[in-house]
Amino acid sequence: MTEALSTAQLYLDGITVSFDGFKALNALSLVIEPGELRTIIGPNGAGKTTMMDVITGKTRPDSGTALFEGRHDLTRLDEPAIANLGIGRKFQKPTVFENLTVEENLELALKDDRRIRHTLFRRLDDEQAGRLERVLGEIGLMHRRHDLAGLLSHGQKQWLEIGMLLVHDPRLILLDEPVAGMTDAETAATADLITRLAQYHTIVVVEHDMAFVRSLGAKVTVLHEGSVLAEGSIDAVQNHPRVIEVYLGR
Repeated sequence: MTEALSTAQLYLDGITVSFDGFKALNALSLVIEPGELRTIIGPNGAGKTTMMDVITGKTRPDSGTALFEGRHDLTRLDEPAIANLGIGRKFQKPTVFENLTVEENLELALKDDRRIRHTLFRRLDDEQAGRLERVLGEIGLMHRRHDLAGLLSHGQKQWLEIGMLLVHDPRLILLDEPVAGMTDAETAATADLITRLAQYHTIVVVEHDMAFVRSLGAKVTVLHEGSVLAEGSIDAVQNHPRVIEVYLGR
């Protein structure tokens, strides 16, 4: 995989993580190119969450290489330092401040001082205000900007949390099951949102919903027992004999 090192946005090679003797990741290797939209699938326990934990500094691997943009060693950095590089992660369950408005949630994400009392009374500069307006439009919540986040639907809360990443203009976005619990309409809207964002950001989506994965039209990586089992189009991986055996055929 060394040929891809100089151009890759994210480069993982031989990443191994063990918990009490169990290998959550087993010599995992993965290359994500700048501007790529990639979907990651696999059965429970395949290593998807642990992979994202390594990328974001939550988990240190036992061995292997994890580089961002060819020069930042993610295995030596903590979570805040990795976030400052431009890597943003959205977990499966939205973690918005429900007693604040949509706009206040985005303002809070924008500012370095994360203490609510101080942050909300500090004015945005012109660049920040413009960025907030753009994000409100991108996530489709302009008309809800003054509503409390607690009043949003589940899908809208997910979009708001994506917006809380977008205000930092991340270079790599990690989305963990972004459509879990959504209605069909919200799922379709989320697919549209992600494909639009992929024009400007590198995005990795971990997902179980195969119809949603197909709608994204992106390259698919299948994980199994902590390593890559197959890669390719959704049709290619769905017809891969080993994938059928260990995942899709279950």
